[in-house]
Amino acid sequence: MSIQERIREDDAEAILFDAAVSPQVDARWFDPEAWDAAGALRRQGGGRGGVAIIDTPAGECVLRHYRRGGMVARLMGDRYLWKGADQTRCFAEFRLLGLIATLGLPGPQAVACRYRRQGLFYTADLITRRIADAQTLAECLAQGLLDGELAELVGALVARFHRAGIWHADLNAHNVLVRADELFLIDFDRGRQRSPDEGWQQANLARLRRSLLKLGAAAQGEAVFEEQLWKPLVYRYERTLRA
Repeated sequence: MSIQERIREDDAEAILFDAAVSPQVDARWFDPEAWDAAGALRRQGGGRGGVAIIDTPAGECVLRHYRRGGMVARLMGDRYLWKGADQTRCFAEFRLLGLIATLGLPGPQAVACRYRRQGLFYTADLITRRIADAQTLAECLAQGLLDGELAELVGALVARFHRAGIWHADLNAHNVLVRADELFLIDFDRGRQRSPDEGWQQANLARLRRSLLKLGAAAQGEAVFEEQLWKPLVYRYERTLRA
């Protein structure tokens, strides 16, 4: 699957979209209030992501406004330093999602993105197709659905991306989606393709492990977590990586 890139731009903003998904995308696509007025805003959440579920001509999509996290958010909010269009967070993630699709890996389908430049800074948004009938790995854990079999599937999922050199900047249980027929990785902000290397691959796995432990995967004790969940995950990861 290849993206048919189209760009609409002026001095202040640019919209990059996949013409194969939608032949036309304009600024209204990035305005939750416009979707709400049209009766097409399905859900809107707060938090760092600024995520809205919208019913577009291209199907049900996720609209995400880029926001900073941590201490720097107090100073910069949703603004990023301008370094050129190709280095904007949204253009980079859009194109990485295009690469992921070309490689046949299970990630969100990129629909469109936009940056708006204001002097030395810019703000950004991204629209992807919503992955229906899925829940996060964190939700599976909370519902008691994370077992050795699912852990193995997660290990295989991560290995497929690592084998292709796809580095996820924030690999955690909230960014793994579980559906009856397939698992997906989502939210590739700051991600990129790298030369496969054990160093960053193991660091990625360690980040996922910390996320699971933080969410309570070791409620029965870390030894139980290690034996029943983490060992199966790593076993399948290593087998898939070498396949």
